[in-house]
Order: sequence, then C-alpha cells, then structure tokens
Amino acid sequence: MRVIKSLAVDVGVMPACDALNFNRSRYYRHLQPATIPLPRPEPPLKLSPPERHAVHQQLVSDRFIDQAPASVYASLLDEGTYLCSERTMYRILDEQQEVRERRNQLRHPSYSKPELLATAPNQVWSWDITKLKGPVTWSYFYLYVILDIFSRYVVGWMVADREASTLAKKLIGQSCEKQNIGPDQLILHADRGPSMKSKLVANLLADLSITKTHSRPHVSDDNPYSEAHFKTLKYRPEFPKRFGSIQDAKQFCRIFFSWYNCEHKHSGIAMLTPETVHYGRAEAVLEKRQVALSDAFELNPKRFKGRMPVAASLPAAAWINKPATVTENDSEKVA
Repeated sequence: MRVIKSLAVDVGVMPACDALNFNRSRYYRHLQPATIPLPRPEPPLKLSPPERHAVHQQLVSDRFIDQAPASVYASLLDEGTYLCSERTMYRILDEQQEVRERRNQLRHPSYSKPELLATAPNQVWSWDITKLKGPVTWSYFYLYVILDIFSRYVVGWMVADREASTLAKKLIGQSCEKQNIGPDQLILHADRGPSMKSKLVANLLADLSITKTHSRPHVSDDNPYSEAHFKTLKYRPEFPKRFGSIQDAKQFCRIFFSWYNCEHKHSGIAMLTPETVHYGRAEAVLEKRQVALSDAFELNPKRFKGRMPVAASLPAAAWINKPATVTENDSEKVA
C-alpha cells in the first residue's frame, strides 16, 4: 500500500493501481480512517442479573435438568408461571456453555485433509483393493494394487480370494523389498478399509519406517491415483464381465500389468510409460522426441506456422490434494 501511495504522487492513483494490478476501490477504502463500532445498547426489557440467575436455577434444578427449554417453558406455563421466553432460556444456558445434546451420542473426530507431494519415484505410493466379479453372482476375487503416484508405475499387485490384512502385509513387504525402500523414504497412502487400517499393516510400516496416511471418510477424491488406475483396468476392451476362476483373473492381470507398466502411454506423465519414468529414462525419451520435432520443423517450418514445436515435459511433481496457491491480494503484500 505504501508503494501505491508514493507512486500515485507522481503518476496518479489510477495508473499506480493499474501498474500494480491492485483494485482502486480497495485502495480508497484503505485510506479511510478505521471506524470503531459503537457498543450495542442493552435492551430495556433485558432480565436483570438476579432474574437470569433465577431462570438458570430452574433450568438446572433436579426437576428440569433433563428437559429441553421448550418443555420447561410449557411446564411452567401450565402452572401459571412465566419466567422468560424459550429463546431467553437458551441464551442463559449458552452463557454457561450448557447448550448441547443431552444424550450420549457418538461424535465423529475431525479428519485432516491429506496433502502429499512426490517429486521423484518411490516417495509416495498409493494402494487400494478392488473387486473382480467371479463366475457366479455375489462371488468375487480381490485385486490388491500398489501404485507409485509420481511415475504411475505399479510396484506390486496380487489377486486373492479374500480381503485380508495378512495378504496386504505380505504384498507391501515384498514390494518394498523389490524397490529397495529405505527407512523414512516412503509415504504409503490408502483409504480407510479394514485391511488398510489393520494393526498388522500398521506394525509392518512402523518396522520399515514408512509413514502411512489415509483418506478422509466419505471423500471420493482423496485417493485419486488408485481410483483412476482401476478405471483404466476395467475399461480395457478385453476386460471380461466375469472371471471363470481365480486363475483366469491372475492370467488377465499378468498381461494387463505388463502392458500398463511397459507399453501404456500415460497422459498424466507426458505420454510416457510408467516404467520409463520410474527407472529414470524419461529425459532421454523426451530429448529424442524433441529431436524428431526439430527435424520436422526444419523440413517444413510453415506447417508449424514458424514456431518451433516443443515436446511435452514430464510434470515436476505429483500431488494428492494440492494446496491452494497463495495469492498476494493482501494490501500489505502489495506494499
């Protein structure tokens, strides 16, 4: 704000605000002296302190302690007594912090929003379990998948006939061993399924010094990478309506995950394959693409309207719930 004020002396308020991209109305409001709100006058009909105390004593008496103010109000009226309105009873209870649900009900805890950042492979993994339909109605096989959110590489998968924490523990342990995960290197994110929150899995992650995070309850986009991966799986043309046996499901997944990791050009990673990104070969592939585009430009610049085409670049980071960007709208920041 001080910068705008000093600049306005030379060029005027409008050019100064336009140059700094600051709202002119807000500038003028800032120049106005701060107004101190007048104290609110007490209503003339307000109960005196002794009267309020008498009402409170009635509300917390043995007779009315378990009744709502509406019931107390009606009971007293039936006896020909009027102390105050029902709303005033609520105000008096609120002053004493006594307005709450009287029954002992379950209060859900407050869950924090997970904000996870990966700038390289093997920093953040996401895992989930999805059902694959079996040969008859209400029969299922369970597909466990662990996915690296930066490279989209599937580091581990398993098809089983049940969902169990022992199987999840085995898969996570084997995947960490294959990827040479060191202490305090990895964050493992999942939803709040029974296997994800089991003590077996929690103890394993504690032993491996792996940080675990969970999605918030009833929030569908806190585990987006696993959900998107399952959609890719189930929207494949060859994905069957049902699997005849668990062997069929395993055989299908072997083919699918080999294709997904090694051949699938993923739109989220500059149309590279997950394997290419996960094992550090992305830069060489992107350079080769740029050479091809440069050669095409030299042969026919008019086709590109005189502008050198640029190959898509690999995103520098992958987020789960990226924080909102901080904008410098505050007047002090502008100053």
